[in-house]
Amino acid sequence: MARAVTTQRKIVFTALAWGIGLMIFFPILWTILTSFKTEATAIADPPVFFNFDWTLENYQVVQERSDYMRYLWNSVALALGSTFLGILIAVPAAWSMAFVPTRRTKNVLLWMLSTKMLPAVGVLYPIRLILIQLGLLDSKIALIFILMLINLPIIIWMLYTYFREIPGEILEAARMDGATLKDEILYVLTPMAIPGIASTVLLNIILAWNEAFWTLTLTTVNAAPLTAFIASYSSPEGLFYAKLSAASTMAIAPILIMGWFSQKQLVRGLTFGAVK
Repeated sequence: MARAVTTQRKIVFTALAWGIGLMIFFPILWTILTSFKTEATAIADPPVFFNFDWTLENYQVVQERSDYMRYLWNSVALALGSTFLGILIAVPAAWSMAFVPTRRTKNVLLWMLSTKMLPAVGVLYPIRLILIQLGLLDSKIALIFILMLINLPIIIWMLYTYFREIPGEILEAARMDGATLKDEILYVLTPMAIPGIASTVLLNIILAWNEAFWTLTLTTVNAAPLTAFIASYSSPEGLFYAKLSAASTMAIAPILIMGWFSQKQLVRGLTFGAVK
């Protein structure tokens, strides 16, 4: 009897998980399908799902109208650059908070997390003025630093959580063997926390890749990433849904592919230390 109840419960939870997964994936699927429709079919009422004439015209128009590779390179540079800088700062910061805590460590962590609750538009104007004065408006360097700063609290929090799972006695043993602070972080701590660091890197790349507010407000041409590439298909004349869907599909395809191939590493890192 108990086994039957357990089996039924598994079936219910499995069906629920599939249902939620399909609900989350449906907007992506609909965007991909719309990208292969004509503009007339894209706005048809009632909506047309699979029974339509598939076309690659939207992708051809997008390629001819926009320099996709330039937007793609900008997105890659912003995501990787901000992630690299963030990890360089976050690893020693998280090490200090995890293994050399003070009475104010928790307050500092909460303060960093509270900065994520600040409305971005509240600091947009002063940041924009600063960049104009420095001549860095619409530059990849400025955006790399801004994306690094807005994601740094999450990076530090994640690494702090992972580092707390590592026994401090291991680091103490390394010090007794003559390891310097650099050796302790590079050759003892980092290899043990590779799953957590890898998942943090992947998550930060995704966050930086999807960032739209700062990339749309602080760029025009030179540093514009794929978010600006998508926004360029919204015009005063109206939305070109099929072409907008094609541009969106081209923008999300690289990060979807990366997420698909790295999902095991991402899950492994996010569950690092969860099971004792």
